[in-house]
Amino acid sequence: MRRILAGIETEYGLLVEDRGAEDQIDDAMALVRGYPGECLALWDYRYESPRADLRGFQLERLAVDPIDMEFDKGRDHGKPVDVRSDRILPNGARFYNDHGHPEYSTPECFSLRELALHDVYGEHVVLEAARTFAQSSEREVKVFKNNTDFHGASYGTHENYLVPRSVGFERLYKAILPMLIVRQILTGAGKVGTESGDWCDFQLSQRADFFMESVNAETLFRRPIFNTRDECHADPGDWIRLHVISGDANMMPSCTMRKVGLVKLAIHLAEADQAPVWNLRNPVNSIQSISKDMNLEGRIELDGRSWTTAYEVLESYFAAAEATLDLDDELKAVILESRDLIELLKQGEWKQTRSKIDWAAKRNLLEDYLGSEGGSWKDTAIRAFDLEYHNIDREESLYYAIEEMGDVPSFAQWDEIDERSCGNPEGTRALARSIAVTKFKSHVHTACWRSITFKIEDRLVEVELKPDIIYPSHLRGAGDVETFIRMLRGQL
Repeated sequence: MRRILAGIETEYGLLVEDRGAEDQIDDAMALVRGYPGECLALWDYRYESPRADLRGFQLERLAVDPIDMEFDKGRDHGKPVDVRSDRILPNGARFYNDHGHPEYSTPECFSLRELALHDVYGEHVVLEAARTFAQSSEREVKVFKNNTDFHGASYGTHENYLVPRSVGFERLYKAILPMLIVRQILTGAGKVGTESGDWCDFQLSQRADFFMESVNAETLFRRPIFNTRDECHADPGDWIRLHVISGDANMMPSCTMRKVGLVKLAIHLAEADQAPVWNLRNPVNSIQSISKDMNLEGRIELDGRSWTTAYEVLESYFAAAEATLDLDDELKAVILESRDLIELLKQGEWKQTRSKIDWAAKRNLLEDYLGSEGGSWKDTAIRAFDLEYHNIDREESLYYAIEEMGDVPSFAQWDEIDERSCGNPEGTRALARSIAVTKFKSHVHTACWRSITFKIEDRLVEVELKPDIIYPSHLRGAGDVETFIRMLRGQL
């Protein structure tokens, strides 16, 4: 079975003492630029095409949130390249400012565990930058790995998957959309209250409130469940990058692995043309109603005045995958664990899933607090606790507090996480980028996901990084940049 290259981009919530929303872009720029670790500010934007649509056309413009426009009115933050403040890190990751949020994009990974390790390491990168910014600004700085400020603004945690161009939009859309709607019951980060529609005390997903359409190429406003941005970061004749914007930021690495694994199952079924067919009556209503259903029934309306449940949809993907795919051990484990969790949820035993699902851990924590202290779900203290669950400072975070107490199993020792500071041991193309920006950084002119451009004397030499091959560790032994280039170009 084909290995699927994947990565996660996380925009972090930023809270700076005595600063407001109108200062967010300047603060995020300063935080990223002040990152104290080794990095290169040489990102190559040539292959970025945010207005290209998978359906075969180009958008004239991207929609912008009118509230964000009001905050930015009359403010000049400088040139776009300066505003983004891109840094390429020694592990091949990208760290930059995205619309007023520090964003960490993991190196590309094949395995679910590697991706989760890199995602956790990203918390360390952002926290180190935040601490440096706090010291230089002489202000308290907090960073949260979540998706809402509880005042109507949402920021994303985007997943990216490389898919053969031959699969095409229609097949991919039909296979992926139902999975994006139902997986939240197993992967949601949990949220107090609502920011659209009728109030509910607690919901499964932080992002569900903010989706307005089933499908389009937007990310900032009129957000879709299925995003059609055609920015492949590879050879566009061969590849599509499935850009998923509808997932939550997970604190639990097990949730991160499950979140990505479920989409990988759907992609494999799309490639095999074996995905189950679900004709959803109103996808936006479905993703929001599942999120707000504290009874966990997971009902979804179908065309023809019938209905199903999130559990039945998930099982249809599991059954199809087992019947038609040669599954690897990681995806077999995703199915097995998901079925166990589904059985508990269907029986109403959601508290027994709190060591495996973020929303369940958070809901249990908050219900215990309300039970002992009294009060209401609408109290500001409850939202404050919700936010602190996502604090990435391990000395302050409620998530890391329950991990330390043993309520959530520790995912990995810090030594293993810290090893991701110098690259991906799987040998994805991130390894080549990592070696280039560390060992041969004086020769790097620019770099991006797709390629590296070297400067050798008066020549610029661009090397394409193929996304579907393994880059061997002996690349590190290249004694000079020209040998390294020859190795990358096929003499590995």
